[in-house]
Amino acid sequence: MSNGSRLSRGDRRRNDRLARLRAVVTRETAVLAFDLAAEKQVCALTDQDSRVLARRTVKAKAWQLREAVEWGLVRAAAAGFSSVVVACEPTGHRWRVLDQIAEQAGVRLVCVQPLLVHRARESEDFTRNKSDETDAMIIARLVTELRCYLPERAEPAWARLRHLGARRAGLVTDATAARQQITDLLECAWPAALQASGEPFKSKSWLAALTVVLDRVGASGDLTVIRRWGWTRFATAVRRELPRHGTTRWYSKIVRAVFDAAADPARAEAGVADQRDGALERTRFALTDLARARADISVVETRMVEVLDELGMTELVTSIPGLRGRRRRHPRRDRRPHPVLQRPRAGQARRTVSARQRLGHLSGQDGHQRPRPSPAAPGRLAGGVARSAEQSRAGRPVRAPDWPGRQQAHQDPGPGRGGRQSAAPAARGDHHRHRPGPRHRRRSQPASPCQPEGAAAAA
Repeated sequence: MSNGSRLSRGDRRRNDRLARLRAVVTRETAVLAFDLAAEKQVCALTDQDSRVLARRTVKAKAWQLREAVEWGLVRAAAAGFSSVVVACEPTGHRWRVLDQIAEQAGVRLVCVQPLLVHRARESEDFTRNKSDETDAMIIARLVTELRCYLPERAEPAWARLRHLGARRAGLVTDATAARQQITDLLECAWPAALQASGEPFKSKSWLAALTVVLDRVGASGDLTVIRRWGWTRFATAVRRELPRHGTTRWYSKIVRAVFDAAADPARAEAGVADQRDGALERTRFALTDLARARADISVVETRMVEVLDELGMTELVTSIPGLRGRRRRHPRRDRRPHPVLQRPRAGQARRTVSARQRLGHLSGQDGHQRPRPSPAAPGRLAGGVARSAEQSRAGRPVRAPDWPGRQQAHQDPGPGRGGRQSAAPAARGDHHRHRPGPRHRRRSQPASPCQPEGAAAAA
C-alpha cells in the first residue's frame, strides 16, 4: 500500500538544509575557494558551473588573507557577480581565522569535508594526484553542488566551553593511557599487586600503598625492603600518603593486601625478574602521570560547570543520565519509589498485592478474599505462622511458605486456633477483628479428642 507523496522526516531535514545553503550560495554569487596551509595559500575564483575565473597564490599566514578576500570581491564584481562565498576545508585552526576575515568583509564562509575532497579527486580526472591548485578548484566545485555546510560561529562562552571540552578529552585519554600502562607493567613485573583490590584504580588506598612501595623500592626493584621495613612503618607511610590522593581514611584490607604482596617471597618473586627493576621504576612515573591527569581533569570539569552556570545550562545538562554537576544529585538517587512501595503513613496500613490476589482477580474471584487456611503444624512452625498472622494484621506483607518441607500437618487444627491471637491488639484497645467467612465457622466447633499435643502446645 503506497503512502502517496508524503515526505519523511529525513527528506524534510535535507530540504531545509539545502534551502539554507541555497540562500547563501546563490546563482548571483561566485565562489572563492582557499586551500589553506602554513606558509602558502592558494585561492581560486569560480562561477556556479565551477569554471575557474581567476587564480592566486599568496605567500602569507592565514591571518594575512584579508587582501586576498578583497581581491576576490573585486574580480567577482568585474565578472558580473554581486558577491562571493568563501570556501575552505575545516582543517586545523586556520579556517577560523578565515571565517573572521570573511565576516569582517561582509561575506559568508562555507566548509567542505576533507573526505569529500579526497574522493572528488578521483572523480575529477580518475587519478589521485594532489596539488594545491587542484584542491582549491575541487573545493569550489563541491560548493556549487551544495555539498558543503555552514559552520557555526560560536560566542565567547560557547567557544571557551568547547576548548575546555577538548582539553578534558585529551586529559581523559592521557589518564586512560597511564592506567593501561600501569596495568601492563605490573602484570609483567609484579602481578600480585593488582590482586590486592577488585578495582585498584578506583581505590585511593591501593594507589597510596603502591606509591609508598615504589618510593621505598626505588630503582633497585627489590621488594624485600618492604618486608624488612615492617607493617607498622609501612602503614604510617601510607597514612601520610593518603591526603595526596584526596582522602584521609583508608581501607585497611587493601593496604594490608599490598603489603602482603610485597612481603610474601612467593608472591613478590612472581613476574619477569629481569624486567622488574625498570618496570617498577616506569610504573612510578606512570602513577605520577595518572595523578596529574586526574587532578587536571577535576580543575577543567570545575571550570566547565562554571561556564554552564554562566550560560544557564547546568540544569539541562545534568538532567542527562550519567552527567553530574555541582549541587546536583545522581539521577539514580533522584528516583522516587513506586507509590505502592512507599512506606505507609502513621496509622495507615500498606496495601500489598500478592500473586494469589492477582490470580484471583484474573479468574473472576475476589482478589482480597482471605485464602483457605493451611493446616496447623506442631511445634515452632505453628508459632511462626501465628507470628506471621500477627504481622499481617500490623500491616506488613507476609510471604506464605511455598516449599513442601514447611507445610502444616493436620487439616483440623482443633480448639484454641482462635486463641492464637497476640496480646498486643488487646493492650492497644484494638477489638476489631476479622469476621470469618462461612467456610471458617467450623473453627468454633468443639475440639477433636485426637488432637495432637504439639498443636495444642503451639496454640
